[in-house]
Amino acid sequence: MPISRERALDVVDSVLEAVESEPMPVPVREVWVYGDVALGLDPLERLDVYVTKDLLMRGDGDEEVEREFRESHGVRGVGSSVSAAWAREYPEHLRANDAGYAAPERCLAAHLLPEDEPVHLEVCNAGFEDNVTQRLRGALDREAYEEVLDPRAVCLWVEGVRAEDALAKLRGGELAFPTLPAALEMLGVDERVAGDVAAVVSERRGGQETASVRGDVV
Repeated sequence: MPISRERALDVVDSVLEAVESEPMPVPVREVWVYGDVALGLDPLERLDVYVTKDLLMRGDGDEEVEREFRESHGVRGVGSSVSAAWAREYPEHLRANDAGYAAPERCLAAHLLPEDEPVHLEVCNAGFEDNVTQRLRGALDREAYEEVLDPRAVCLWVEGVRAEDALAKLRGGELAFPTLPAALEMLGVDERVAGDVAAVVSERRGGQETASVRGDVV
């Protein structure tokens, strides 16, 4: 189910406003958008958002907090994996991984994304540009082309500052990018392989109807 460009940009605005003004489960350092929305397409098959997060270097919980959320929500790690102050303010957004521990990427997705629209959130401890190259090398080695990040992206927020010029150009559809195969070739991918990768990335982007999230560590 495609999403209109106007609606996609509304979601982007809401993500930026939340990151700027609301407590987050973990510190957020950067917000990017990539893929179709960066190209100015309307409608989009999917809105792709990338968030660079930091670890909670000093947790804000203790054994009592851990026990409180384990008993009330069945989730461990509150106060160490995600902020206890955030969890107390937004318990409806608390999410766990398959092992039952608070999952920062799932908590961020629950807090930032509308559930019933095709929006995908990538969450990583590394900046977008570094992760693009790391993921690309690993995906090519394993021929896991579905893991490749579309490198055509726009940084909209970093360390508390909005990139107003980039936002204006994004809203105006003024940004120019190459085709996905050409962008991959610029990163050193063989021409034939770049075409195969682009086909897989485009196929995975289509047909999404609800929000999704992927967490990564580099």
